[in-house]
Amino acid sequence: MASVLITGASKGIGRATAAEFARRGHRVIATARDPRTLAGLRVDRRLTLDVTDPETIARAVREAGQVDVLVSNAGEIFYAAVEATPPAAFARLLDLNTIGALRVAQAVLPGMRARGHGRLLFVSSVAGRIAQPRQGAYAATKWALEALVEALVIEAGPLGIEAALLEPGAVSSGALDHVTTYTLPGDPYAHLRTQGGARARQMITPEEVAAGIADAAQAPQLPLRIPLGRTAREVLAARRAAPDDRPFIPGESTPVPAADAN
Repeated sequence: MASVLITGASKGIGRATAAEFARRGHRVIATARDPRTLAGLRVDRRLTLDVTDPETIARAVREAGQVDVLVSNAGEIFYAAVEATPPAAFARLLDLNTIGALRVAQAVLPGMRARGHGRLLFVSSVAGRIAQPRQGAYAATKWALEALVEALVIEAGPLGIEAALLEPGAVSSGALDHVTTYTLPGDPYAHLRTQGGARARQMITPEEVAAGIADAAQAPQLPLRIPLGRTAREVLAARRAAPDDRPFIPGESTPVPAADAN
């Protein structure tokens, strides 16, 4: 049995992941900005943790006790063409999706180093490897996260600490139902609104993502990157095969799903 701390556990992927680890008999510490949103989860602890607030992170990690596995899941998304992206909104998204993940990792790493073991599982996205219209800011936060985690694997591996990036495509969690959108007056990029959407058959459920995360936590060996779902595997395989001298635009055989905010 492992002690698992999960960020962003109030809904979607995070909530499903908390339930999956609990079902498998692990000690689960579910966290969210408002712990009341964790009601109904059959977990060991429900704690306040805002990944943008170092004080709540330190308190939650202290109250959690030993953490064997971190599931870094908290995140958001907005839609905007690059020209229409408000720098302040982008800075907030980066603080939440990337720097927030860094803050929580830094909080649990000392204990893992002291024990000589631990696993950090970061919920990334296919958007961590590709860029899509109106999702440049979100993709940038995930590309940055992927660089940090790859460096972490190199640095902390000799200390007995493992890390991995979980990369789902679109997830039927409802996270994309009411996404904040920024546009310019007259919206010269309106034609992009019909591009990049995921069809229902391309989506996977939060429960499928949760099972993949729990499988990674229990796996004998941990790969650096773990695509989750058939569509994610197809898109990322096509990306690896494509040249780097121009933007990656997959063909009809490998349609890109809209990224899901974890």
